[in-house]
Amino acid sequence: MYAIVSTGGKQYKVAQGDIIDVEKLDAQPGDKVSLDVLMLNDGQNTVVDAAALADKKVTAEVLKQFKADKVIIFKFKKRKRYQRKRGHRQNLTRLQVVELPVQEAAQSAEA
Repeated sequence: MYAIVSTGGKQYKVAQGDIIDVEKLDAQPGDKVSLDVLMLNDGQNTVVDAAALADKKVTAEVLKQFKADKVIIFKFKKRKRYQRKRGHRQNLTRLQVVELPVQEAAQSAEA
């Protein structure tokens, strides 16, 4: 059983117990956060109906707030003596999926 969730403008495929790194969320370690569900699959049934999934949420626990590895941005224009070197470290939140929505939505959507 897995779900496709959306957070920070990105989509993630998650199952129960998965650990994912997402864009920084305003939550402290130990807090529970809920993520919007875009698709739900139990191995036999797949639900993609927005109306059926409107009230479904995936619950995840915040494990830690951290910064990603540094990414080097290097700009260069040949023969113009132009070069710039910058670094960037994105703020991230590590989540562990605690609970997926109940699959009865898939059976009611088919009925």
